[in-house]
Amino acid sequence: MTEFYEPQSEKVYVDKQKVDMFLMTNQKYFPAEKIVFLREKLYAIDETKFTLMSAVELKDPTTMLLISLFLGAWGVDRFMMKDTGMGILKLLTGGCCGVLTIIDWCSIQKKTREQNFNNIMTLL
Repeated sequence: MTEFYEPQSEKVYVDKQKVDMFLMTNQKYFPAEKIVFLREKLYAIDETKFTLMSAVELKDPTTMLLISLFLGAWGVDRFMMKDTGMGILKLLTGGCCGVLTIIDWCSIQKKTREQNFNNIMTLL
């Protein structure tokens, strides 16, 4: 009877400097009040998950605001946020006669940051 020795694979945690550099370069994509929570979560993951984070598409809140300003009445901003139902409603009603368009101008940046944060959290 032969026994095989399989070494325990140890997790290689992410260097704290890498996490801080990631957050410093991408802080505009996340809500300011949740960056501390995100930092703690990133410190606890291993190197392989950290490299997978580069595959997550982060939307720029400023770009989404510009899209909302110029194409929001047709629902393009909602389609880009993967909110298809509201996008169709805005498309068919002209942004609910402009009311929903104006509301989106005020809230699209916050919604974009929240969506980016949720996309990262689903990976972690």
